[in-house]
Amino acid sequence: MERLYDTIGLNYANLRRPDPRIARRIEAALHGAETVLNVGAGAGSYEPTGCRITAVEPSAEMIGQRRPSDAVVIQGSAEDLPFEDNAFDASMAVLTIHHWSDKKRGVAEMRRVTRGKIVFLTYDSEFPAFWLTDYLPELVTLDEGQMPRLQDFDRWLGPVAVSPVPIPHDCTDGFLACYWRRPAAYLDEKVRAAMSSFWALDDVADGLAKLESDLKSGEWERRYSRLLALDALDCGYRLVETR
Repeated sequence: MERLYDTIGLNYANLRRPDPRIARRIEAALHGAETVLNVGAGAGSYEPTGCRITAVEPSAEMIGQRRPSDAVVIQGSAEDLPFEDNAFDASMAVLTIHHWSDKKRGVAEMRRVTRGKIVFLTYDSEFPAFWLTDYLPELVTLDEGQMPRLQDFDRWLGPVAVSPVPIPHDCTDGFLACYWRRPAAYLDEKVRAAMSSFWALDDVADGLAKLESDLKSGEWERRYSRLLALDALDCGYRLVETR
């Protein structure tokens, strides 16, 4: 993951700006924590205010794109957190667990160093995929292979609360489903460069050519016009919280 994000990270902070509506969901889940560990922190998106943050991130490129803050930043991995037991009130991991080499161990490490709540923003690979997979069906296979199942969190942590995180139509964070109502964005190489899924696929040219053709002909709008009236869409993203 470190090498991948050293490449993706070249313009990551500009294209992956935290969406305030999603940020409020995460901050509410962490409410009351004075010390928070952010694992797989990337460029620091979604770190709550009003508490002391410690961020762990394997990629130096990503760390270098963090905005100035009082956070303590450590280059390291989820699977080997350099902290004592119960060192933090809460911990968080946002759209990162699918990149960990040993998910079970990484979650166990978070549990070891956290006194209270653990919060994940992740993706439910068993959720019906959104329209982009009609053009790039290999995305389904990719998610099935790298995403933990929601029931894995129960096995690793005990009972957890799971809630949907609908994606706003004008979401400012450039993750994969961010542009569900702005389909032309997926034709932009710079936009795709900030999405790890596209780096994992060998050849997307045919699927993108079909999307471009459907946008020009009006076929995309004919097939998916119902989406254009929606302000937000459940694309399978889930907030997972320990009880």
